Amino acid sequence: MKTVKLLGLLFLAAFVVSGCAAVAHIETDETVNFSQYKTYAWTESQVQDSVQKRKVSDLTERIIKDAVQVELEKQGWVESKQKPDVLLAYDVLVEKSIRDQSNPMFSRPFTRYMFNPYSGRWFGLHYPSQFLGYNNFSQEVREGTVTISMADARTEKTVFQGWATDEMSGRNLTKKDIQSTVRSIFRKFDTVKR
Repeated sequence: MKTVKLLGLLFLAAFVVSGCAAVAHIETDETVNFSQYKTYAWTESQVQDSVQKRKVSDLTERIIKDAVQVELEKQGWVESKQKPDVLLAYDVLVEKSIRDQSNPMFSRPFTRYMFNPYSGRWFGLHYPSQFLGYNNFSQEVREGTVTISMADARTEKTVFQGWATDEMSGRNLTKKDIQSTVRSIFRKFDTVKR
């Protein structure tokens, strides 16, 4: 019985964690056989922050490249400066967005005391909370979109593009945000390769 409870808790934890990941979208060239690719190299990327119109730091660039490298190494790919199979590029876009939220509102439960003149005692009537409706409001959030593009080095045609948008946990893209987004994109890449 304890094993069933433990497995249930593990399943619930996995479900909650997977629900927190950014939803990735991909586009691929259907005519390409991805198993022929084993090496890659980076190209120049366009990085922009639409909120403050500034270039993203070199630290963020290194974090993105490291996260992609980890995912590609899992696939058996190697970075090569000489005659790579594919060229990789990334784009980052950080922008403000409005999210509409709706929270349910309930009245407070209370107890009303009354005197019963026939029994000569006080008794309490409990009134439970009642649903009053929804409190609707808008909240400004910052969203970060990371796009990974892969082009065939010989033909220079884009063969894969994956992107994911997620709400940022702070003012800037954090290492955790970037790694989660890149992982989401390459989870979809795994399904393309098969």
